[in-house]
Amino acid sequence: MKSYQITEFVHHFLENHIKTGNICIDATMGNGNDTLKLCELVGDQGKVYAFDIQKQALENTKKLLEDQKVIHIASLILASHTHMHNYVEENPVDCIVFNFGYLPSGDHNLATKADTSIEAITQGLSLLRKGGLMSLCIYSGGDSGFEERDALLEFLKNLDAKKYLVILSSYYNRPNNPPIPVMVIKR
Repeated sequence: MKSYQITEFVHHFLENHIKTGNICIDATMGNGNDTLKLCELVGDQGKVYAFDIQKQALENTKKLLEDQKVIHIASLILASHTHMHNYVEENPVDCIVFNFGYLPSGDHNLATKADTSIEAITQGLSLLRKGGLMSLCIYSGGDSGFEERDALLEFLKNLDAKKYLVILSSYYNRPNNPPIPVMVIKR
């Protein structure tokens, strides 16, 4: 039986959406698990751009992709996701993945912030093709607090319903501020 952790939940949607040859962005590469999944899904004809501001995240991701022999599919970029439009050569893209919070096993003082996260989402939506998918894993509580979560949810709630379908899910019976998975489909 699957555990349905948030990444497993999101990967289910990615598997049903992404095709060989697609162009994808991992806007918050972290330890590289989403980057790896995207590389596997797009295959050798596709391309994955992965962003993070922490050198440790880039090194962890590079090692993982090298070990799995898919490094040639990805461009790993040491830059904020707010600069993705400066690096992504293909436009529009098919899928963009976000994980908000901090790098697991990293410095908890280095975490995503509401203002730059909303800026990156806005930019991502402009890069996304019609029918494209954006996934957002929103972590809150503990070290990161609730400010970013609340700002992101308010922003997503106010997206134009004629242009975007926003699907918010929850781990309704889990304690301690479980992560919130959100899918946005560009109409």
